[in-house]
Amino acid sequence: MSHELMPEGLWTGDYYNEGTGQSDIFDTLKEECGVFGVFGHPDAASLSYYGLHALQHRGEESAGICVADGENFNYHRGMGLVKEVFDKDKLESLKGGMSIGHVRYSTSGDSRLTNAQPLVFKYREGNLAIATNGNIVNEPKLRRELEMEGSIFQTTSDTEVIAHLIARSPKDFVEAAKDALKRLVGGFAFLLMTNDKLLVASDPNGLRPLTMGRLGDAYIFTSETCALEVIGAEAIRDVAPGELLILDRNGLREERYTEAGRKALCAMEYIYFSRPDSDLNGSNLHSARKRMGSKMALESFVDADVVTGVPDSSISAAIGYAEQTGIPYELGLIKNKYTGRTFIQPSQELREQGVKMKLSAVRRVVEGKRVVMIDDSIVRGTTSRRIVNLLREAGATEVHVRITSPPFKNPCFYGIDTPDRRELIASEKSVEEICREINADSLSFLSPDGLISAIGGYDEHSHKGGLCMACFDNDYPTQIDFNGEEKMGCSC
Repeated sequence: MSHELMPEGLWTGDYYNEGTGQSDIFDTLKEECGVFGVFGHPDAASLSYYGLHALQHRGEESAGICVADGENFNYHRGMGLVKEVFDKDKLESLKGGMSIGHVRYSTSGDSRLTNAQPLVFKYREGNLAIATNGNIVNEPKLRRELEMEGSIFQTTSDTEVIAHLIARSPKDFVEAAKDALKRLVGGFAFLLMTNDKLLVASDPNGLRPLTMGRLGDAYIFTSETCALEVIGAEAIRDVAPGELLILDRNGLREERYTEAGRKALCAMEYIYFSRPDSDLNGSNLHSARKRMGSKMALESFVDADVVTGVPDSSISAAIGYAEQTGIPYELGLIKNKYTGRTFIQPSQELREQGVKMKLSAVRRVVEGKRVVMIDDSIVRGTTSRRIVNLLREAGATEVHVRITSPPFKNPCFYGIDTPDRRELIASEKSVEEICREINADSLSFLSPDGLISAIGGYDEHSHKGGLCMACFDNDYPTQIDFNGEEKMGCSC
């Protein structure tokens, strides 16, 4: 994903990614959140620690783990990276065989400790902890109704809404959770834990990824399969849309809280968010991205001397483009991996250099060469222009930009931090106008059919290959009220 220097005045904290939404100086779609759950393992907290570390790319603002030992909760949450929030002593204090964990990137909810997950509540049946990835679209309406009925909210996280819905129900925990989940509209993957139960739920469209694995007799749940690999667990299957899994002393029960809707897994998980060593719907992300690059080459070949990808998410696609065309793949752009949270606000002189803080062009690779630059998307466009100019400054004679997704034209309501539609350059300009705007010699986007084919292709049982592509085609899988009632982004 490209990175951009944001305008003066939008940096409100000490670090570039402190805060929410547009206070980030780099123009990038933000990682959502990551969840990790363990049931039936005596070292549940340590497994969660390693699992969350593998999911760190999905959220860097806060991390937390809550553990149940059958009678009590022990939990710890903090702001920062997993390795900063937890140490040996903290992990050793988290005793129990059942746990849920969370890494968070907030977009709508405030960046503060009270919103760090798992959220923990006192409940009439004992303790209740909740971790989620995604966004409840109708949260403003539900929150207002609950407040009118007397609920007092302690956080700005929409995850708290389901806790109030459960607590106000006269039914037992499982039935109350089912009723609460039925009222939610949006994309979400929930882990709900009491002293003796773990509930796992996916939204009716399967918008957010959630996978079940096994480690010996223990069950593991995670946003991405890469976390299973880290702890040596075996992937079993994805949690189905509208499914509710109930784990307690009687083992695992597979139920439903609602009928499945149109299968619509977020296409951006394939294009950008998930780690390349993860699998989605049985498809490896690195391989899928290579196929995207190959399809891009078939659709929009251009004669050039080298192919390079914008690190890290576009490297796989760049390799695929190079293999298909026979043009050599080279590391023409290098990412500085040590900016992270400790990237202290720079001087104005360095701010003006913007992208050079994050990326460097390799002059000996691109100088005097015609370069094909592969990237996964264009958001506002200013980042792409800076990277194109970076390559030109390093001596590239031509820069041809190839984007391995269709034009990003519409905001996301299901958990991705996106700007207002008016700030998305593809919603306002043609491909030719964007090409001129980013100072490229040519520009092409991958077609919707090419993307679907690269990921897995059409089949008679799935609409658009089972993908949500609303950010490209405005076809939202849930009802959306565009009069301002629905909430964009991810405030889990």
